[in-house]
Amino acid sequence: MSEEADAGHDDPEDATDAADAATADASTSTERGGDVTETALAAEVAAYDDALAKEVAALEREAVESGERVAELESSLRRTKADFQNYKKRAKKRQEQEKARATESLVTRLTEVRDNLVRALDQDDDADIRPGIESTLETFDRVLGEENVEVIDPEPGEEVDPERHEVMMRVDSGQPAGTVADVYKQGYEMGDRVIEAAQVTVSDGE
Repeated sequence: MSEEADAGHDDPEDATDAADAATADASTSTERGGDVTETALAAEVAAYDDALAKEVAALEREAVESGERVAELESSLRRTKADFQNYKKRAKKRQEQEKARATESLVTRLTEVRDNLVRALDQDDDADIRPGIESTLETFDRVLGEENVEVIDPEPGEEVDPERHEVMMRVDSGQPAGTVADVYKQGYEMGDRVIEAAQVTVSDGE
């Protein structure tokens, strides 16, 4: 075979060597690309782990702080309850003391009324005790006034007040029909509260 013919055909061994070289180059390139991808992924995972660790640490600190705050609030609540209970005890005791003093004051003034009645009875049987009784009544009315107690004593012809007057019966009277004819028994009121209604008779207008 001529040299020209030999030049026109490649050597099979040379072709095989070239293919192997190309394959090796391709493998090297793929391995390098894989190394780059794994390195980036590892860095990303490490960064995520670090961020996650920081978040967990922050949550743990927050949990500790929350626990301390809860303990502080519970302690404050216990102190407040204790203070309120003590306040209630003091207020009740003070109220009882004030009530006792008010009762003592009233009894002391009532003993003055009793002393006047005793003096009136100590007079001779034929003595006129009316002035003493009138004086005692004035003293008693003064004591009632000091306790904000007023006598309910309606005048004849006055309109009947169901809140302050208790109608005993209807009677013939010259007063207008439906008005007070006479007071059977006086009543008492303390401030806006009626302690005992006055007992009255009511005119029927005849």
